[in-house]
Amino acid sequence: MDDQAMLVHPMASRRPLTDAVRRALVTLNDPAAASDLLFLERWEISPLPGAAAALRVGQLRRANPHLVAEIRAELAARRG
Repeated sequence: MDDQAMLVHPMASRRPLTDAVRRALVTLNDPAAASDLLFLERWEISPLPGAAAALRVGQLRRANPHLVAEIRAELAARRG
């Protein structure tokens, strides 16, 4: 599945879809932290319903404000 298709179905893969997250994952050796960043990235592409998901992404946004800004800027540039 190519990156364009992934933007339509963002939960279909566990690989980073943005350069921002790809760069952030290079320094991580913790699978749980990597999962959190991938979850955050996919939420920014296509939010999930539910309070638990919203609470999780809220915590991740507070912990990674610069990454969120980079993800949003990259997605906005792609949209165009």
